[in-house]
Formats: sequence, structure tokens, C-alpha cells
Amino acid sequence: MMSPRKISDMCSWLAGLFLFASLTQQVAGEPSVTEPWLKHRLAQFQDLKFGLMMHWGIYSQWGCIESWPLVAEDTWARPDDLKAWTERGKDLARFKRDYEDLPKTFNPVNFDPDKWAQIAKSAGMKYVTFTTKHHDGFCMFDTQLTDFRITAPEVPFHSNARSNVVREVFKAFRKEGFFIGAYFSKADWHSPYYWSPEAPALTRNPNYDTQAQPEKWAKFVEFTYGQIEELMTGYGPIDILFLDAGQVRPPSQDLQMDKLATMARRHQPHLIMVDRTVGGRYENYRTPEQEVPKTPLPCAWETCMTMGDQWSFKPDDNYKSAHRLIQLLVDIVAKGGNFLLNVGPQPDGTLPAVAQQRMKEMGDWLKVNGEAIYGTRSIAPYREGQVAFTQKGRNVYSIYLTQKEGDGLPDQVMWSSLQPKTGSKIHLLGVSKPLQWETGVGGATTVKVPASAIQTPPCQHAFVFRFQPAPNP
Repeated sequence: MMSPRKISDMCSWLAGLFLFASLTQQVAGEPSVTEPWLKHRLAQFQDLKFGLMMHWGIYSQWGCIESWPLVAEDTWARPDDLKAWTERGKDLARFKRDYEDLPKTFNPVNFDPDKWAQIAKSAGMKYVTFTTKHHDGFCMFDTQLTDFRITAPEVPFHSNARSNVVREVFKAFRKEGFFIGAYFSKADWHSPYYWSPEAPALTRNPNYDTQAQPEKWAKFVEFTYGQIEELMTGYGPIDILFLDAGQVRPPSQDLQMDKLATMARRHQPHLIMVDRTVGGRYENYRTPEQEVPKTPLPCAWETCMTMGDQWSFKPDDNYKSAHRLIQLLVDIVAKGGNFLLNVGPQPDGTLPAVAQQRMKEMGDWLKVNGEAIYGTRSIAPYREGQVAFTQKGRNVYSIYLTQKEGDGLPDQVMWSSLQPKTGSKIHLLGVSKPLQWETGVGGATTVKVPASAIQTPPCQHAFVFRFQPAPNP
């Protein structure tokens, strides 16, 4: 992941999104349409609605923007407030050398994946996507294909019983009933077959002509294939393979995705694949990054977004409020998407206290209102002012979003679309008795909120009204 996204990547994503929405031939060619098992799996994924992403690696020790500072041209990733950068005199060669030594000091002795899973479950999250390897190539699993891994002898944590971090994370979250997602970077800046030591590496791409040196690129393809096969065979059932680094694509960076996907699904027959920003048969759902689409997308999708400003841990990061996070969740779900919320664990293996508090607040809200989120689908018009809509079965949910932190329920809530069925009941989730309501001039629905609910509201930040809609004329 990156933040901010390069303009070229954004243009590529937008072009792919436009093509997906516009060309029915491409939609018809997607496996989600043509293969019933994958359509079913994507429906299961869409039911989950809320997931946890974690960017964690050796970069967490420095609080830097993951491994992006290693790219010479990506100067945005080396801001002046990055101590690891300024302390090295803004010397990139020195920075890279010291970065390569970070495994020697990575010792997250407080890593407790069971606690992570319990916190996420209490937050109402239903799936996890964990960084098995970021672009720097450092593996958080016991790969046998490189020594640049957390279980290598030079890493202090290698002797810990939980040193095979990916295995422990997947095991803990699987035990709590989560869908398991393996984030894997297709790029690998540590591999000599991606960034060759024979030339300077100035961009995020291979620093040699892959078509002029096909033997070298073939070794990288074999290496990538091997690492993914390790993940697909040694870490239990995997639900999602989340492939990042969208620049790794044909023609110049061809990983032979057809062969890779065939291998992965031979070991994990029900695997959802996300070759993100690339499009085609192996981007089974879309992943808009750090933004919410203005309107629903014509496919399964998730917004992946940071709780703070940065994907990986940053001291004193600027965390979004619970009010903001809950309203993002509602907005995304009303448009038919999932919300994959990223938290960067600290270098000692614990989740930041602020993040834990935000997750608790979201969980408290979902305990009251989860039926309006999980398993729902979008229903037009999706949003009307401060009211968002979702649907599930025979029920529609009108979700009233407060304007700012601390706002409570007004004495009445109105919406003009999706009228309730004549004579039906409207319930405020968290309140046992049905509410009074009426349909006024122009078909506007007005729900009267009792004083008891205003004085002692069932939740904060957003309030959910359930009703059965009138039949379409």
C-alpha cells in the first residue's frame, strides 16, 4: 500500500474502473459472473462488510511510510519529520544500508495474535488482511526462499515460539471465525532478480530491461511463484490472496498470472484473488484506496483505508475519530462495499492504545446496529442528506448520520424516498417499542423519536430505523 498514491497509479485505477463500469463485455468475462463458485464466494465476502488490515514489518521500528522511502524517486516518502531520514543526513545510500539491518533489531516480544483477534472480533470485524510481505521483500513468514525473513537467525525474534508471524496471525483469527486474507507484494526490492545489484535502483520497477534479460526475470517469476505456493500450502485455509504492487503486470513485468492462479487454487480451491489495480480475471473485487466511491460500483468492492494517516505504525499518528469511522462504514456499506480498516501494529507487537479505543467504540455501535450492516446490500437512492439506506431480506434500514461528534437524536427524522409499507412498524434499533410515523405531503416519511430515546440513546454517531418498504408502484 502507499499514501499518497502516485498520479500514474491513480490514473490507471480510474481508467480500469471506468472500463469495468462501462464495458459489459469485460464484466461478462469476469469469473465472478461466469463461475458460480466464485460468485458465491464473493457474495460471502460481501456479507462480511467490515475487516481489519495490518501493515507490519521491520519498517514499523522507524515509523516510516512502510518501505516506500527506499525508492529514490518517491521523495514524498522521506518527509523532514521522518527521524530515520534526517538522522542519516538525508543520505539515501546510508538510509538503505541501515534499513537492510533493521531485521537485526526487530524483536516484537509483546506480539499476541490471540489478543489482536479478540480486539478485532469485539470491534465487529469479520475478516483480516495481513501483510505477509511488503515491497521491501522482508517476509513475515518462514519462507525457505530468502533469508530476509522474520525467522532468520540474525533476527532476535526468530527464537520466539511465535516467530512465524503469519502462521500465528492466521491461526488466531481463523479460530475466531474470520475470513483470512494474505497480502503479498508482487514487487520485491530485496530480490536481485527485481532490483539487480548491478545497477542503481531509482524507481519502484525493475532496474533492468526484463525483456532484454528474460532469464533474470524468469528467476523472479519462479521466486514469486514459490513464495506464494509456500503461503498456499503451509498456513491453513486462505480465503483471499491480496496481491499489491499494481505496476507488476504484462508486458514488461509478466508474472504469468494464469499459472500462478491455477497453482494457488489447486491448493486453495475457493480462493478469491485480488490482483489489485490490474483488472481482468484475477482482480475478483475492486479495492479503492483511501477513498469512498461517490456511487456504488457494479461489482464486489472494498474501500481500504487507514485509521491514522499512515498504513504502518507512526508515533503520534493522527487517528480518525469514532464518529468519522462509523460514518465511513455506513457510507461504504450503503453503496454496497466493504470497509477494510488498516491499523499499524507497534514495533513491540501491540496495537496502539488509540486504535484499540476506536475499535471498541465501533464494536459498541455495531452491537446495536449490526443488522443494518452485515449481510446487507445497497438500495437506491443509497443516501438522502443525513440518511443512508441499506437492505436485507424484507427490511430496509434508514441510518441517520449525525452531523458532528456529540450530536444526539433529534425529535424527528425525515426522508422522502423508500416509503414504509402502509400500516407497518418502524423500529429504532436498540429501542424495544415501535415508533410513531406518518407519511406527509409529497410522500415524505416523518418518524417521531420518543423523549426517552433522546435522553438515553441506544448508541452514538448514527441511528438506525428498520422498516418494511412499500411495494414499488
